[in-house]
Amino acid sequence: MLIVNAVLETPDTADFPFWPVAELPPYRFMALSGRMSPLQVGTALAMLADYNSRTSDDDRPMMDAGDMIRRLLETETVIAPGGLRVHDTRTNVAINPGCCCGLEDWREWLDIADGESPWLGHDPSPRLEQADDVVRLWPDGGDTQGASAGPPIEIVVGDLPRILHTVQEGLNGFLSLITQWATAHIPTLAVDLTARLDEGLAISAPLPGADDQHVL
Repeated sequence: MLIVNAVLETPDTADFPFWPVAELPPYRFMALSGRMSPLQVGTALAMLADYNSRTSDDDRPMMDAGDMIRRLLETETVIAPGGLRVHDTRTNVAINPGCCCGLEDWREWLDIADGESPWLGHDPSPRLEQADDVVRLWPDGGDTQGASAGPPIEIVVGDLPRILHTVQEGLNGFLSLITQWATAHIPTLAVDLTARLDEGLAISAPLPGADDQHVL
């Protein structure tokens, strides 16, 4: 059984002062879904707001939660360290996004059907290989053929639309929780925050190949 999740890297929130966050180890991956707790949603927003505020040339001090969220709303491009995590429960092989991979580009996996390879990050450097109607994924190995050890995860190319619809369902659930969180913490910015993340992470726009089957 394949489990594919949209994941976001967890931040270092030891001294984060702006809103409550979960006590999670930093620099790991958390799955985004409609089953997250309010503290986990706060942690995800801490990463998104803090990471994107670093790219701003605006030197205004950040005084409260509203200032942090406004920086996120004003950023030209939302960058979300993470991507898609693939776990094969039969072999217990899991492939996480590498460094510099961004969840905002998750739809690039649709291009695999056209022979393209999405950017999967580096250190580690997940490797993708296409063979007829199957894609093989290794946790590391970069672009060097034969460099990866251990069994790969195999995905039938024809299953990708269905898999990505399941990913989208999880992201839509996360977006719904964002609205609830923002309504409770920064109600005047709730609508704008939901719309910005929906657009920046390419969540709700239609995906091709819709069907009603979601068992992987």
